[in-house]
Amino acid sequence: MKLARLDSEALPVETKALAKALLGCILVRESEDGKAAGRIVETEAYLPNDPACHAFSGKSSRNATLFGPPHRAYVYQIYGTSFCFNLSSECEGTGAGVLVRALAPTEGLELMQRRRGADRTRDLCRGPGRLCRALAIDRSFDGADLFLGPFLSLARDEWAPEIVRRSPRIGVTRAAGHRLRFYLAGNPYLSGPAALSPA
Repeated sequence: MKLARLDSEALPVETKALAKALLGCILVRESEDGKAAGRIVETEAYLPNDPACHAFSGKSSRNATLFGPPHRAYVYQIYGTSFCFNLSSECEGTGAGVLVRALAPTEGLELMQRRRGADRTRDLCRGPGRLCRALAIDRSFDGADLFLGPFLSLARDEWAPEIVRRSPRIGVTRAAGHRLRFYLAGNPYLSGPAALSPA
């Protein structure tokens, strides 16, 4: 698979547009153990002034990346055990971001299986915590520039676009009805249920 690394100009800044544009991109993780990568198949948008967004209550040491330049990795921990990978969005100073919910593994399957302790390919990166474990993404990547750093990057290949659909976000209680989850229709690696609404 021939990959072309993305530069920042290739992606939009507006949150919903970024959530859709990331679908089909390849998230690549280089490490001493080898390379692991997967195609982004599911995202969620967290908008400015969105009650479900980590930036809603203002800037803090935890969420500062969301208020920085767009397209930086925002990584936080949930349940004390798992990490979630996001990209900041909007202009600097505006808190917003896009959560990457699921990947379809494309490279480094054995490495991901060892990290996850799982054999089933479909489950390796099906969910934000699982994909971070499979790619060894932790809080140390918070604030990383994916267009300059050597260990975490975004790329594209010759993949043909699929149908994008949308649904309410998963696992949120605030603004729960907002249809800000975007995914590739019919993809077997989705972390949540399919929906019938086109994007």
